[in-house]
Amino acid sequence: MSGPPFLKKPKIDIEDENGKTTEEETINEQEEALVALIDHRTKEVVHLRQRVSYYTSQLNEAERRLEEAQIKFAHLQGRDNVTDLKNSFQKEGVKVERRSTSPIHISEGSSRSQSQFPPLSGQEAVKSSGDNLKFVGTPISPFYKKDDSPQTQSQSRRPATPSTSQPIKMKASGTKVSSGSGSQPSASRSTDVNNIVQPKEEKSHRTSSQREPMGTQPKGTKRNLELKEHKELIPLIGSCSSPHIIRSQTGCFLSSQHKRKLRSLVLCPTNDQLFVTSALDGDVNLWQIQGRGSSAHRLSTTDCQSDKQRRWPEDIAWHPQGTSLFSVYSADGGDSQISILNLNKGKEKARVTFLEDKPHVKGIINSIIFTPWDESCFVTGGSDHAVVLWNEKDAEDSWKPKALHRSMHSSAVMGVAGMQHKKIVISVGADKRIIGYDLAYGRADYKHQIESKCMSVLPNPCDFNLFMVQTGTPERQLRLFDIRVRQMEIHSYGWKQESSESQSALINQAWSPDGLYITSGSADPAIHIFDIRYNAHKPSQSIKAHQKRVFKAVWHHALPLLISISSDLQIGLHRII
Repeated sequence: MSGPPFLKKPKIDIEDENGKTTEEETINEQEEALVALIDHRTKEVVHLRQRVSYYTSQLNEAERRLEEAQIKFAHLQGRDNVTDLKNSFQKEGVKVERRSTSPIHISEGSSRSQSQFPPLSGQEAVKSSGDNLKFVGTPISPFYKKDDSPQTQSQSRRPATPSTSQPIKMKASGTKVSSGSGSQPSASRSTDVNNIVQPKEEKSHRTSSQREPMGTQPKGTKRNLELKEHKELIPLIGSCSSPHIIRSQTGCFLSSQHKRKLRSLVLCPTNDQLFVTSALDGDVNLWQIQGRGSSAHRLSTTDCQSDKQRRWPEDIAWHPQGTSLFSVYSADGGDSQISILNLNKGKEKARVTFLEDKPHVKGIINSIIFTPWDESCFVTGGSDHAVVLWNEKDAEDSWKPKALHRSMHSSAVMGVAGMQHKKIVISVGADKRIIGYDLAYGRADYKHQIESKCMSVLPNPCDFNLFMVQTGTPERQLRLFDIRVRQMEIHSYGWKQESSESQSALINQAWSPDGLYITSGSADPAIHIFDIRYNAHKPSQSIKAHQKRVFKAVWHHALPLLISISSDLQIGLHRII
């Protein structure tokens, strides 16, 4: 039985130098053409993303100017506040709502009163969604420069001040308000810090004349995720051939008043005037910033050594309400593992309490961090390979530990962190592993292993998918990762150390409030700054600071200020100008 002949695929004959035809050469040429096409279209996608980012920022800037003109027009018509403007918009069918995106709130009794600041008429960002206008109090970044990328040009140009939930007034009060640094408390160890960090709810019955003039008083509310907005920063990584330089000026160096080398530096999450330092002497010093960052004053010193072995705090985390500090120690010798320093208690010995539970079985507890979720809980990681979640009980200073995992790491857990948008705990270890544990499903959702030991992890404050891992590889100490993309590194940064080849786990990093810069300490007396938009792997700039190793330099969330600590026992205040 005969049928139609089989059709053969025609060959494409290409003659080589010897006049022969080879199918391999044809395939190779097709592969090269496709590789070139993929490269071309990849560059095209990157270019178009940059254009979208540019025009988005231009739209935001145009809307800001429109809103400024509308408010000026309303002011000329004799309207006293934005409420009148809001009513006029509503008559035209335009929806207006005002909400603060800043995680920092200032209470009514704060010495940094609203009347201290100029009207926000031209500073409130305006975002559009269809026909709706939203007044959004965006976080003010103190790192704006004229040559910044379009992503940052839409930020406010007035001096950095925290956004508040207070109504916006068109006319500033004529009353002159002090900066909060006029009242200078005693620097003795018994300094009473009551009412400085006490939640607002417990003090609402006091009149403004009864409130202490020192410092801002934070609200006693937990962190709210609605106060933070996700921003796509990952497309900007490595998009610029030249860095955006930050001009800085060292204001002063203060004696830390510690007897041994410093270990930690943490800013208060609810009060923009307070920060703490800890050292190997076991003391925790509470500081108040004065003169918008020109100086700082020690308010109190508390002995926080562990109960049995008298060890110093290995790491410190501030409670989200800003009223207490949590420290971790060691699991060896049955020693206390967690202490709570209650800053609202007057007597020094009564301030520090130790938790009875001891879930870690051995070694140093290297890291503690409060999660960014609504629930009040924190995570610890230790040398026993364990990651432990602590949930708050109903009783005061009572917490229940639960081990998330003990065997996913084969060596010491050096750093832990909670992601903003999902209940995922990232842990990194000396075993070179990066683990993302999903609490909702009770399993590791993200796994990655690199060629070098990991020493800390730090999520980006604006892009909720972006996080940074510190590693021990010289000139590649900082690695950027996307939680959505596994087994891939986005970019790496680093520096060459002159004084030491090894990377110390005591050296830490910090993100800028706008999420575009990273600061890192160094074994050399310098603060390295990295612009994530810079496509090189080296620092975008370095600030010569201190006489010895710089452990950490943190960005202030409201003031144009960098605060650093060093093994020279000094605290550095560096103004961003």
